[in-house]
Amino acid sequence: MARMTGKRTTAATNADGQQEPPPLPRRFGLTANGYGSLSRQFPSTPRGARLARRTVVRQLGYWGFGPMTDASCSVALVVAELAANAVCHGRLRGRNFHVRVDYEGPASRFRIEVSDAVLGRTPEHATLPPEDQESGRGLFLVECLATKWGWEPRNPIGKIVWAEVAAGPPAGGA
Repeated sequence: MARMTGKRTTAATNADGQQEPPPLPRRFGLTANGYGSLSRQFPSTPRGARLARRTVVRQLGYWGFGPMTDASCSVALVVAELAANAVCHGRLRGRNFHVRVDYEGPASRFRIEVSDAVLGRTPEHATLPPEDQESGRGLFLVECLATKWGWEPRNPIGKIVWAEVAAGPPAGGA
């Protein structure tokens, strides 16, 4: 019977007396055929928009797309812009916004969806505002980075703004 010493250990000892590293926390990686999905709700606040971007970048890292890869940077910028729009233009008191990111390995693309609770304010065509205007470039950036983007009504309330971003296989060739 093992004796309790009261010491906290971070690694187990194997039969040879060498320490084994602690087990890694369980992460949701890509499936064997190259698909991955993240779906989560965030508060409709600027902090929620930042948290959405950070959460997506972290998940892309688990899928093999490091934070400095082109795919991760593009997806992070698209998520940041769509989440900021959901917070600024689709905010309804007491309602969160929803982010979904799917990686489709065989198609070499990410599909990003950001849902909010307001249907009345739909995204318009991406155009550049005058140079002296401080905002209004978000959808233009999304259009530049995405192969396609658009919006659709969400049942029972609100809308989904989506974009597809091209990406090769992750590091490690999943």
